[in-house]
Amino acid sequence: MPIPNGVPFLFHPDLAALVGEIQSDSIVSRQVHADDLVKVTLFGFAAGQELSEHTASKPAILQVLAGEGTFGLGGEVMEVGPGSFAHMAPHLPHTVTARTPLVLLLTMIKATRPA
Repeated sequence: MPIPNGVPFLFHPDLAALVGEIQSDSIVSRQVHADDLVKVTLFGFAAGQELSEHTASKPAILQVLAGEGTFGLGGEVMEVGPGSFAHMAPHLPHTVTARTPLVLLLTMIKATRPA
């Protein structure tokens, strides 16, 4: 979602509210922002839902806004809750599992550092 009307910022007073009600047995996602540098996506997981192990070709950041669950990061499992943060290098195998309804912000970093 580009920043509207050339305004130099994008503001959401409550990101978790953008997910809305999470239906049982579902995972919902909503793109919050995308440009040449980053893509930001908000996820809402119903309790018990999970993303199976996968990788991303770019660095990424996971931030938990609400709920409890686990992150599997490169073979290690971490308990997560509101305020949990993880930075992942490209190609790191990872999983997300929701123990309770879980709201997660994913930031994919598209740009790379100059060599």
